[in-house]
Amino acid sequence: MPAEVLSYFLKNRDWRLRLAFQVVLQCAPLLKRLKVSCVISLEETLYEGLKELLGDTDISYWRLSCSEGKCLVLFYRPDELERYLSSPKIRSLIYEYGYLDMSLERMLVRLCSRVEAFAELGMGFPHEIGAFLGYPPDDVKGFIENEGGKYLMIGYWKVYSNPAKARMIFKEYDRAKDCAVNEFITGKSIREICETEEKI
Repeated sequence: MPAEVLSYFLKNRDWRLRLAFQVVLQCAPLLKRLKVSCVISLEETLYEGLKELLGDTDISYWRLSCSEGKCLVLFYRPDELERYLSSPKIRSLIYEYGYLDMSLERMLVRLCSRVEAFAELGMGFPHEIGAFLGYPPDDVKGFIENEGGKYLMIGYWKVYSNPAKARMIFKEYDRAKDCAVNEFITGKSIREICETEEKI
């Protein structure tokens, strides 16, 4: 996508347009049902606009942290994320970090407190956040065990197992982004982008 197009939307004075474009650009794989969730950093002044933007969709959002005028926001479809986090491999992985037989809401409260604690200590993000973002469990474990190093490849996440499959997923995510952004530019709403049935 041309830099001029990105700049036009991301620096637009119309906050609604700016917010909608950022969500479409950064959450396309979620909007197109390829991913269970995504996380983006938003201007704090835009956060309140999410209710209006996503009001007629099945997408929820949760503020993980807020500081220095920026909010870190998790976007997800509750049923899909809860189902994903209940899978045996993911459940055993996050169990180690204190997510003990919790409802989705309680897990998000815990994740929130861990994100804030890590930020206060200048330690980045808690490692289990990858599980909440739908990354393959083996890659989340690989990241933790290798402290973020020794990965096989990097794309939407650091890959520690099955790079061929990860490459295919990354291409699907790229196609989803192209598709969603093109739909947005032609005037479709977030709800319409989420409902598009065409193959991506």
